[in-house]
Amino acid sequence: MKVPGKDSTAPPAAHSIQDLRSELARKIAWFIGSQERMVTQVPGLTLVRRTAPTAPCVGTYTPSLIVVAQGSKRVDLGPTTFFYDHSRFLLTSIDLPIVSQVVEASEAKPLLALSLHLEMPLVRELLHREEIRVRKTPSGSPAMVTGAITLDLLSACCRLVDLLAAPQDIPFLSAHLQREIVYRLLCGPEGACLRAIVTSSDQSHRTARAIAWIRDNYAKAMRVEDLAGIAGMGVSTLHHHFRLLTHMSPLQYQKQLRLQAARGRMLLDGLDASTVAFEVGYESVSQFNREYSRFFGQPPMRDIKGMRQGSAIEMNMSIV
Repeated sequence: MKVPGKDSTAPPAAHSIQDLRSELARKIAWFIGSQERMVTQVPGLTLVRRTAPTAPCVGTYTPSLIVVAQGSKRVDLGPTTFFYDHSRFLLTSIDLPIVSQVVEASEAKPLLALSLHLEMPLVRELLHREEIRVRKTPSGSPAMVTGAITLDLLSACCRLVDLLAAPQDIPFLSAHLQREIVYRLLCGPEGACLRAIVTSSDQSHRTARAIAWIRDNYAKAMRVEDLAGIAGMGVSTLHHHFRLLTHMSPLQYQKQLRLQAARGRMLLDGLDASTVAFEVGYESVSQFNREYSRFFGQPPMRDIKGMRQGSAIEMNMSIV
């Protein structure tokens, strides 16, 4: 496939971006058909299609790039709201509990998007290559950012989706295209979001160790002093960098993971609120009920009943 904008006779870059965006939307629509979500044969690549705006949905975003070819979304991370659409991508560098919502979508013009899971070892490898020059940016980059879609990034995404039409090429070419996408991200200002997490001398890298511990041990009792020891920094320093990365405190992060896990266990495994409250680390069922109602908008059993009676259960924990 010839990429527009690579020779002297090509149209201006802005027009090329518009053409590539339309092309990406057509490709996603073609491959996903009438499905809402398609986990593809390309490792880490998922396609998404929505035909109407959605209510806020609680979930977790893993390290990933989300590119919207058509439509728009919003994501709430703690008190901060991110909007992204055909002109801006969303980049996440650690596991983050979020509330997401499709803002713009219809039957005539559905939301069409792709999500690519990012392997942090690949980010680290590219940063250590001498021939790759990335921007030097100050420490303290947040773990979620939006950035302007570029011609080169769109081109790489189109070529990655193209592999779905040639599955025999996926084992060889998908790794090369994903390396190109990570390279494009690292070369832009948003690359600091990734660089900080994999750079051992960066405070964000140390903070990520504490975040990983909470993610893996959310049901356990947690002392911030112990987290600071895991991160190798003082308590006040940990609090500062934790908020920079996640837009919430360690306790808020743990609480959201606990409540999301509890909701999943009740919905998918049929556990009652009393059982699941203790399973996810609460010492009091009444406290669990209060915090669950505050976070999800209604008591546990009523919330689960409503989800089961709804036309669709939305429990996507790592995707658009």
